[in-house]
Amino acid sequence: MKLKIKLPLLFLLMFIVFMFSIGIYLKIIFAAYSPIRSSLLDPQYIGLLLPIFAIACFIFIILIIYIHFRIEKPIQLLNTRLEKIDIVHPMPPLALRSNDEIGDLYKHFNKMEERLRLAHKEQTDMITAIAHDLKTPLTSINGFAELLAARKNLPETEKQECYELIQRKSKYMVELINDFSSFTKEKLDLDSMIVKPVDASKLFENIALEYEYELAGLNCELTCCHSFTGNMLLTVNEPMIRRVFGNLFSNAVRYGGKNELKVYMTGYPQGHYAYFQIEDNGIGVPDKDLSSLFLKFFTVDKSRQIQKGGLGLGLASCKSIIEHHGGKIYAYPSEYGGLGIKFSLPLVV
Repeated sequence: MKLKIKLPLLFLLMFIVFMFSIGIYLKIIFAAYSPIRSSLLDPQYIGLLLPIFAIACFIFIILIIYIHFRIEKPIQLLNTRLEKIDIVHPMPPLALRSNDEIGDLYKHFNKMEERLRLAHKEQTDMITAIAHDLKTPLTSINGFAELLAARKNLPETEKQECYELIQRKSKYMVELINDFSSFTKEKLDLDSMIVKPVDASKLFENIALEYEYELAGLNCELTCCHSFTGNMLLTVNEPMIRRVFGNLFSNAVRYGGKNELKVYMTGYPQGHYAYFQIEDNGIGVPDKDLSSLFLKFFTVDKSRQIQKGGLGLGLASCKSIIEHHGGKIYAYPSEYGGLGIKFSLPLVV
């Protein structure tokens, strides 16, 4: 059984010990220097002890009141809140009572509740997204299978079309499952990734050269420029960072929504970070959805997702990789009319 000790009672005990120590000390002083052996009841002894006792009582009472209202009571409220946490029906955030350590504790508690709600939402979205994305092709497969079973006399050409559609839908399901498996595996790889110094300018130029030809084959134009110098190094896992660029270019091409799409890649140093921007002149993303783009399984338009494919994990993957490297990533409306993605990576200093 755990013993619960109240802070004011603890200070009261300290006060009693303190006063007892003062009494013993004064007793020794009087016994050593007084010609008459003083006792604890000597008027001279009591007269000296009473003012000290009164001052000490006043100080300890003020201290006990302070401890109760500034430490004990806020902690009691926090414990009560912990018992009532409900991520399905969240309560208003805890009101900050001070700017000291207790205030910091309340801030961290509010952030913890927000992360719990976000994790719960991501889990719900994950189940919803997987169920939705698998249900659509499964419904089609089931419909074509029933058609083939019910109509034995279908012409061979129609049968072949049904078989091809079933095969196509099955392939799409496999791709969805592979995307999800790759994402979960990537999360495990990030925890054990190995980082090495990489020249920022060479990394930028190699990626620009690689995707310049790839995007050209998709009728997209890539424009690149950077201001990195030869002595700027990044400590990164290069395959992971290349995966970020791959996801960003893939998203730009897949969801750009224009026949003559132009993609702009920029890099520059600022302070202790290297910044990279991928922008396009496509249809962009509504401002209200910009902050949600990096959530797992979030898609701006479900119908566009079905047509273009994907689970909505690409940008979530980018965010996870960049943050594991100590950087940040965010989306914004591009000056070219489409979507802009900007991320940072710490430079070696």
